[in-house]
Amino acid sequence: MKIIVDWGSNLRKVEVLSYDEKWKQMFKEEAAKLQTIFGNEIVDIHHIGSTSVPGLKAKPIIDIMPVVRDINTVDKYKIFMQEIGYEPKGENGIPKRRYFQKGGENRTHHVHIYQTGSYEIKRHLAFRDYLVLHTDEMEKYADRKEELAQQFPYDIESYINGKNYLVKEIERKSLNWYETNQKLIK
Repeated sequence: MKIIVDWGSNLRKVEVLSYDEKWKQMFKEEAAKLQTIFGNEIVDIHHIGSTSVPGLKAKPIIDIMPVVRDINTVDKYKIFMQEIGYEPKGENGIPKRRYFQKGGENRTHHVHIYQTGSYEIKRHLAFRDYLVLHTDEMEKYADRKEELAQQFPYDIESYINGKNYLVKEIERKSLNWYETNQKLIK
């Protein structure tokens, strides 16, 4: 796993790679570290984002979503997160989230912490599970990401903006799918 950086321009290269089985193990190893830090505060911990979807091309950054009892207790663990290489980012644009990045400019992990009952948990899990079960949507998403990475190799903002419409479309479908399937399960 290597993200190429053009040090002459100080811009991180947007690199989308083929799915790698080692991402599962990387998640498990990091989740164990987080469980050690947060202990009983963690109710559940999920692998989310593109690296959690078998077969999906992705930027090689492991997204982890711990679910905690009380989001306000997370702040007292910042020092322990820093000790294992994470930079605390606070809510970072999403209310009631605590966000951490690891790896500096060559990011390796993102941790998105939410409190039990947060809508964001359902949104992330529905998106992931929908792509796992709907390979046509997964392939469309993978193709778009690869196309944008080639089009905007040193412009992460344009890469993100370029996939935003498709992400919102898949998110809408995934939430409808999730709600329908939850009703069927009950």
